[in-house]
Amino acid sequence: MTTTDATGTNPLAALGEALESAAETLGSAGASASANATASAKAAAQKVRSTASAGAYNAAYGVSYGLVFGAVFLKELLPKDNAIRRGFEEGAEAAFDAAASRRAEHESLEAAAVEAVEEEARPVRKPRATKRTVRSAETPAAEA
Repeated sequence: MTTTDATGTNPLAALGEALESAAETLGSAGASASANATASAKAAAQKVRSTASAGAYNAAYGVSYGLVFGAVFLKELLPKDNAIRRGFEEGAEAAFDAAASRRAEHESLEAAAVEAVEEEARPVRKPRATKRTVRSAETPAAEA
């Protein structure tokens, strides 16, 4: 039975034939099929990792955008001398200041940690022996 006959009568039969053909091809390929499967699996894992990373980024971006845009939009709707608007503005300034101070503190702690690691990695220098000339009692003093 040919593929055209199977396709005309039963689509599942055509699928079965295609699967059998693929199995025969993979079976005859042997070691090269194993290598191809490993390469394909690595490529698929990289695509999944990339897709998951992009999805996480887009979700974080959407949440951040929605929160900030909503707050700014609400603030702009309120009159300038409104207590809620002033609270939004001062709260945003305080948040920026707190983030900047935390970032500076984190950077100084990182710098201190790097310095400590570098200090530990430096070889300890032993004091060098200095040359000393020992004069014998028998050696006459320099004559003038």
